[in-house]
Amino acid sequence: MTRSETLKTHLLAVLGDTIDLVESRGELTLQLAPDRWADVGRILRDHAELRFETLIDLCGVDYSAWKAPTYGPDHAPHPRRFAVVSHLLSVTHNWRLRVRAYAADDEFPVVASLVDLWPSANWYEREAFDLFGIVFEGHPDLRRILTDYGFIGHPFRKDFPISGHVEMRYDAQQKRVIYQPVTIEPREITPRVVREDHYGIERY
Repeated sequence: MTRSETLKTHLLAVLGDTIDLVESRGELTLQLAPDRWADVGRILRDHAELRFETLIDLCGVDYSAWKAPTYGPDHAPHPRRFAVVSHLLSVTHNWRLRVRAYAADDEFPVVASLVDLWPSANWYEREAFDLFGIVFEGHPDLRRILTDYGFIGHPFRKDFPISGHVEMRYDAQQKRVIYQPVTIEPREITPRVVREDHYGIERY
């Protein structure tokens, strides 16, 4: 029995055979409803047969531009826009697990914070909040971590404009940095290739 098969057996035994477990490319993904995110996380961390002591990563995902694997014209949109994905490591048993939960509300995505279970989730959750606008309920200090204090919007959302909403510049008259609406006009830049005559031909 492979390590992945052993982990799958333990997950089914501990969490029940009704769990949503996806296996792809030799890796397991446990999919949870958002209201079970923290409760199942505690079981994954504390149960002797699982013992995922370490959260090594957590991120947000925006599925609004998702296409079915066929990428055909009749692909169905993803049922939920936002998801939170964590990657867990068991040092005790030497195995890994991906855990994913889809936020129930596309307009105001909320999931429970995992900081109480894994303190390493702190900055990861702040990053997902900053870049995707996902709110982590119970987080002790949920505020932006990468963008500036006056930043508007969430830049990793698929509908966020490439040029942003505001720009920052130094104003010599006011002697301070100010924010103003973006003045960059959308444009398409086509690179021009300049080559000398007979480029690539050997000369003797």
